[in-house]
Amino acid sequence: MRAYIVLDLGFGDAGKGLLTDYLVRQQSAGVVVRYNGGAQAGHNVVAPDGRHHTFAQFGAGSFVPGVKTFLSRHVVIHPAALLVEGDILAEKDVPDAFARLRMSENALVITPFHQAANRIRELMRGDARHGSCGVGVGEAFEDSLAYDDSIRAGDLLDPRTLRHKLAAIRERKAAELADLCAGQRMGGALAQEWQAFACEGLIEDWIAMVMRVGDLGLVAPDNLLADWLGDTEAAVFEGAQGILLDGERGFHPYTTWSDCTARNAMGLLEEAATDAEVVKVGVLRSHAVRHGPGPLPTEVGKLAALVPDHNQLNDWQGAVRYGWFDAVLARYALDVVGGVDTLLVTHMDLLDKLDVWQYCAGYEGFDGLYDLPPTLTLEQRAQFTRALMGARPVLECCTADERMVISMFEELLGRPVEMVSRGPSAGDVEVLK
Repeated sequence: MRAYIVLDLGFGDAGKGLLTDYLVRQQSAGVVVRYNGGAQAGHNVVAPDGRHHTFAQFGAGSFVPGVKTFLSRHVVIHPAALLVEGDILAEKDVPDAFARLRMSENALVITPFHQAANRIRELMRGDARHGSCGVGVGEAFEDSLAYDDSIRAGDLLDPRTLRHKLAAIRERKAAELADLCAGQRMGGALAQEWQAFACEGLIEDWIAMVMRVGDLGLVAPDNLLADWLGDTEAAVFEGAQGILLDGERGFHPYTTWSDCTARNAMGLLEEAATDAEVVKVGVLRSHAVRHGPGPLPTEVGKLAALVPDHNQLNDWQGAVRYGWFDAVLARYALDVVGGVDTLLVTHMDLLDKLDVWQYCAGYEGFDGLYDLPPTLTLEQRAQFTRALMGARPVLECCTADERMVISMFEELLGRPVEMVSRGPSAGDVEVLK
């Protein structure tokens, strides 16, 4: 069995959905395993027949008939959003999406109180927002480290347990937020989010809604994954977010509460006792991209009008930002994951709109990236992030010719580019080597 592990070598939005869909089709993969992240994912896939979907919790191979999705215990589940997404997929001619999805009984679950708390904290940060997606992933994960009342997917089958845990979570989060918002005028969006704690019927309404998860038979033991992997010639382990957002090696506080490296995927394969051939597949854009605040040293406004993106401005993350290719951060990401076996560069069609392609090979007066140990305190990491946000990139350029750009990629990264994509669907991917 071949296991392809998809890794985004940027801040996200590099093309993980495209790559997952491509690998499923080209390698006849029968299973897509989500091994990190959660409901805040936005993996865009355009099928050969033109259907488009932004996959959040279903695997990005779901347009291919028969392909299954396993949400591992490392994924943070938003059950209400998952049910909505499955219904939307049914309208897009994927009528059996639920039948092909299972979630680990040990996967962490987001409640309405975690989502509201996440949004209230972001609102209270004002202009210093972290760029949260506003779904509640980090809030639920952080709680799970400190309290024993976290809801797991297996609890979705037991209304009594849900009722008890939800009441405890609501009481605790309300007390935390009351201290945080003391003296703050409660109006507008802040008041709207506080309604989650004031609505008496919310717990019962939420329980009634998520009971459908049990009715559909979506919750499964972890060992089901071993059975699924044993029945397929290939599987794709679909990563979420990007290495530069990793909870340990990303740039605090603009990070995710998730391990974005291949570690979780490798652990799941080891538990499944599969004798798999593992292929780590990295994906990068031909330019830099970031959705929301945080460091983006090569940011430039002119690219925004040239890049067609499905992901756009939203109330919580803010705008999608673009910059020239940053080889410094790309090399850092490759370092963090210990290299990849195959590299895909997406958005090569951008070159058709440029006369000159620019890239950053270093920063002026800033040389500390590779000396950054993984054991820094949060404050030390935040200090480094602030320094990176002030770094001045040294930009160089070459003609926007694909062969020359690929050659520069290989020189800057010290490794070959095996695949490129010139559009949004699997048919736009070409294997070079």
